[in-house]
Amino acid sequence: MWDNETGIWREKNIPVYPVLGNHDLHGKEEVALANYFQRFPNLKSSRYYSVQIANTLILALDSAQDEVSGPQGTWLANELDHVAPSVDFVFVMLHHPPYTSSSDAKMFGGGHSSRGREHELAKMLEERQAHASFRIIVFSGHVHNYERHEHGGVTYFVSGGGGAHAYPIERAPDDPFQSKEVNYHYLLVAVDHRQLKITMNRLDLSSGKAVWTQPDSVTIQVPATAASQAAGR
Repeated sequence: MWDNETGIWREKNIPVYPVLGNHDLHGKEEVALANYFQRFPNLKSSRYYSVQIANTLILALDSAQDEVSGPQGTWLANELDHVAPSVDFVFVMLHHPPYTSSSDAKMFGGGHSSRGREHELAKMLEERQAHASFRIIVFSGHVHNYERHEHGGVTYFVSGGGGAHAYPIERAPDDPFQSKEVNYHYLLVAVDHRQLKITMNRLDLSSGKAVWTQPDSVTIQVPATAASQAAGR
């Protein structure tokens, strides 16, 4: 199914930068990983990796492993210690969300709570953001809906709006995005030199026709000190 559905991406030579999720590792892990790396040979069998594109840096993590300790934690710290001066935005991508208003305790409709390991990741990222010349944005999935959170100068997106059945979220009063709906969606990230705009594009099929709306968008800029330094150059 994956090969059929994504065939047009290969035909159009559209690059894909994946992250491992819990469903990707079902069954025997060695078999699951063999299938995964067969389809993404450019990863060279690495479960986490980095890619710089123009003024953005993608740090793709494997949330089946500890993100802030062990080999992956050491690698991540080194990447963040050596972000190129040309990078304005660092995208941290992983499956399990550091923040969510969803909950494992939800009896009907499904739900997922955030985990302590991702809380530690968020703490580390926010500590670094306080002194960084670039802006950190975190993209995760796992929760089958859309969320946006702001903590410590870092913007966190939960984008689980495709695939399995989406479920409602009892959102906290201070969540930047409020909705009682299930949100099948994708995120469009438009990067400029010193700012980017992220727009949630929502699909509604309840009428039998595809209706697209954009119920949430946010513009994110580089830290003020970095922008001032760039203007002075």
